[in-house]
Amino acid sequence: MKFDIITIFPDIFNSYFQEGILKRAQEQKLIEVAVHNLRDWVNDKRKTVDDTPYGGGAGMVMKVEPIFKCVNSIVSEIRNPKSEIAVKSKSPKTKKIRIILFSAKGKKFSQKEAKRLSGYENLILICGRYEGIDERIAKYVADDELSIGDYVLTGGEIPAMILADSITRILPGVLGNPESLTEESFSAVRGSGLKKENSVLEYPHYTKPEVFNNWRVPSVLLSGNHESIRKWRKNHSEKR
Repeated sequence: MKFDIITIFPDIFNSYFQEGILKRAQEQKLIEVAVHNLRDWVNDKRKTVDDTPYGGGAGMVMKVEPIFKCVNSIVSEIRNPKSEIAVKSKSPKTKKIRIILFSAKGKKFSQKEAKRLSGYENLILICGRYEGIDERIAKYVADDELSIGDYVLTGGEIPAMILADSITRILPGVLGNPESLTEESFSAVRGSGLKKENSVLEYPHYTKPEVFNNWRVPSVLLSGNHESIRKWRKNHSEKR
């Protein structure tokens, strides 16, 4: 899968994508991340990407033209690549491109959405700034308008990192132990009796030492009785 991220602050992504699982996924060519500076698609000396809103009001609005040009350039490259994208799915059901705009009024992003979007080969992520983005991008360019929560951020860069992170970790081959995905929060647990569309918050975890500050690990987890441990974990998982 390839993530194409459109932003006016490309350096924000340098550190996050060069650590941990995301770094390894890129090294193993399971994902590719390309960050595009939106200012490269404007021609004036000041590299202007925003302007005052029609009808008046506070703040500045990001212009439609540079975003359209940038998205169009990325899509053209995907359709007529100079080089192969890192990994292409062999599944005939795999879709190609999805264009995503981050917005406070968008649909709430969830684990279910992450799984849906993981079926695409190319995700183009548009990161807004200022007062917002010209509505014509949402209406005519983006396929999905997503929000990561009921609060306002200064831009779409953090949502883009969240989306890329949550999708990357569920791609085949990314995690060393894929079985961990079946028992984590927001996933239906195998053998739990939950329907596929339901989910749980994962059970509590403990590790050594057995006693710290007089705080003890639950004795059932030390018993070696796997059936008792399974029941304890099921009882301490919260259904959603």
